[in-house]
Amino acid sequence: MVSLLPSCTEIVCGLGMQALLVGRSHECNFPPEIAGLPVCTRTRIHADAPSAAIDREVKQRLKDALSLYEIDVPMLRRLRPDIVLTQAQCEVCAVSLPEVEAALAGEIGFRPQVISLSPRRFTDLWTDLGKVAGAIGVADAGRGFIQSLKGRAADVIVRVFQLAKRPKVVCLEWLDPLMAAGNWIPDLVELAGGTNLMSSNGVHSPWVDWASVSKADPDVIVVMPCGFDIARTRRELATLTALPGWSELRAVKGKRVFVVDGDAFFNRPGPRLVDSVEMLAEMFHPVLFPKPAYEGKGWERI
Repeated sequence: MVSLLPSCTEIVCGLGMQALLVGRSHECNFPPEIAGLPVCTRTRIHADAPSAAIDREVKQRLKDALSLYEIDVPMLRRLRPDIVLTQAQCEVCAVSLPEVEAALAGEIGFRPQVISLSPRRFTDLWTDLGKVAGAIGVADAGRGFIQSLKGRAADVIVRVFQLAKRPKVVCLEWLDPLMAAGNWIPDLVELAGGTNLMSSNGVHSPWVDWASVSKADPDVIVVMPCGFDIARTRRELATLTALPGWSELRAVKGKRVFVVDGDAFFNRPGPRLVDSVEMLAEMFHPVLFPKPAYEGKGWERI
């Protein structure tokens, strides 16, 4: 089996079936034990460039109908997987289903089963996990894994359920230009006891203007650029903090602006979305969660 999506890789490993993986994407980096697997994709964009430059390059390639990623077809031919895991959710975030189908349409000598995931909401995680578990023959383990994850999410929900006041929250998925975090992120915010602003449940992340964010004046701002860890996000923060009126925002005055490891947690619709719910709850409600497990690891205050 080859996984071309980090969240799929994490699902397979979470099911205890890491031994089935014979290849991975260039973005698959968790758990650490999969690092030695052959890499079957590469990016065609300059991922180390500043946010604005990445945005321009991505938009230009999409305008020119050019792919952002390349599949190593000779590597697939050598590995001969019986299953290929991919996605049909976002052509910017990872190799897409049409790209995989095009790569497999050539004369590669075999026809693997292609399993494509397209999550939009937090609850789609359970469907996707069950789909992968069934495909690799561990449906019972899948049900057990789902129940354990649901149990952790339920623990958070129970603790925040009776809150009289929920903070207004803006989550930013890109900084230059500004993008609010959509898809499953509004669900995570609500489960963690917050009121999400600027984006809608199950809808792709929208571009937003600074005037709208400033007018919303959220209680909490969570900075989670897609594909960035905490260190990379901090290098980009000046783009945000230099905006007019930044220091006057309620979240800034209240020291409730946070950076998170979006690449490892929030951006990936895999098992660690549950970790993401737990992190948000720690950030939103320090009185309810006085001993944060993820501070300094998954999130930091700025």
